[in-house]
Amino acid sequence: MEFFCYHVRKYIGAYTAVLQGLDVLVFSGGIGQHAPQLRAAICGPLKYLGVQLDYEKNNDNELLVSAANSSVAVCVIPTDEEHIMAEMALALLTDTHKN
Repeated sequence: MEFFCYHVRKYIGAYTAVLQGLDVLVFSGGIGQHAPQLRAAICGPLKYLGVQLDYEKNNDNELLVSAANSSVAVCVIPTDEEHIMAEMALALLTDTHKN
């Protein structure tokens, strides 16, 4: 977990430098949606970027988990990858049968 969090923070830092700032940090997918301890481990060392978690909201997996004094919004966005893949497969099969 430490290795994973280190690399996520490294990429956040790199992209923040490239984009010259950070307005919103979004967690999605299974890990992002259902692992408050992982979000806390990633966000904790990012205080220098203005990232502040509201740990109660984070533990409750709310959509907005940043603290009121955070200069960066931290969001948890639900995703349904399986549904999207099924829709794409259906569209591909439907297009194939039309030809």
